[in-house]
Amino acid sequence: MTSVDRIVAHAYPWDVLGDPHFVDRVHALGILEIALAASYHSTRAATPLHPSHKVVDAHHAALYRPLRSEAWDGLAVAARTASWAGAEDAFGDAAAVLIAAGITVHAWIVLSHSTILGHAYPDATVVNAFGDRYPYALSPGHPDIVAYARTLAAEAVRGVELAGVSIEAAGQLGFAHVGPHEKTDGAYPGIGDTLMSISCTPRELGAWAERGVDSDKIVAKLRDGIDALSGGTLSSSSTIDDVLAGDEAAAVLAVRHADADLLRGEVLGAVRAEIPDVRVTLHGHPDPWKTGPSPALTSTAAVNIDAVLVSAWPGTAETVSVVEKTRALVGEDVAVGAYVSVLPPKKLDEVGAHVAATVEAGVNELHLYHLGLVNQPQLDALGSIVREYA
Repeated sequence: MTSVDRIVAHAYPWDVLGDPHFVDRVHALGILEIALAASYHSTRAATPLHPSHKVVDAHHAALYRPLRSEAWDGLAVAARTASWAGAEDAFGDAAAVLIAAGITVHAWIVLSHSTILGHAYPDATVVNAFGDRYPYALSPGHPDIVAYARTLAAEAVRGVELAGVSIEAAGQLGFAHVGPHEKTDGAYPGIGDTLMSISCTPRELGAWAERGVDSDKIVAKLRDGIDALSGGTLSSSSTIDDVLAGDEAAAVLAVRHADADLLRGEVLGAVRAEIPDVRVTLHGHPDPWKTGPSPALTSTAAVNIDAVLVSAWPGTAETVSVVEKTRALVGEDVAVGAYVSVLPPKKLDEVGAHVAATVEAGVNELHLYHLGLVNQPQLDALGSIVREYA
């Protein structure tokens, strides 16, 4: 069985601030490292064990650090601050509490996911083949978004004694999105998510053309494929090869992966300028067409990171497959972490076997979700995982 070298638990700043018992619970669990949100998308978060609030409405994406004019002035796209986080420097203050208690802190940074910025800067968002914009999905290759993400990451870690960063959404988000009162589930099954997630902005169409393919023809094929899927004449079990020719699909992927490489490189350069020896965990997925908070691992992704974090939230068989494929991609020099949840729909009596299968498949890190969202039975389940593998 593969050994587990590191266990990291996730939390928000408001889980720590105002709760004098948070650190005690962390110590009781035996957790030594926490990935603390420094920038995050909108969420409505339960806080069952917090003494003074039971839910936090983080109603837009924000940076949980002070917004310094010297960093953001002159940028076309700038981060937003939060009124609900508990302090102007909620991340810095919460990190200080944890560090003082002997807990190692990693900055959890979400890059390309911000509905408030997408509405404010629509030309910098993902667009599908029909011209529908996804305002929650900032276009990772857009120059203004690259500059925003680079600055966001540098400001997130500035002046805080951090051991690492956990980078989420370092690439393109796609069609699938847990939005407010979501009414899209199942509308475009199977290959539909891939087709609806191909971004067709003018910049991307131009980049496809530079690779020798007809961009307008690609858009037309995508539209026809989506309509055929909706009409029942294209099977949900079809693949991208049933819609695009090989050179067309290769051009689309090449542009998307180049955007992810550029974004990641700029962000990590900015982070390492602040903390040269910082440990880097990248949220990723082995499927080259994958979009979302854990987007596709590019061919160069493993070169400048220390660990890849893959979601262990799906069923065990799917999770094991993702772990094995990720290990094959990154080799033995990069750690593979499993993002383990004890929240529904996971059943607490099944979590132990699920985690064991994940570790057996090649995981050598466990990342536990989530210290602030859990109630006492769920916290106890996290504790069982820590006792088993610490």
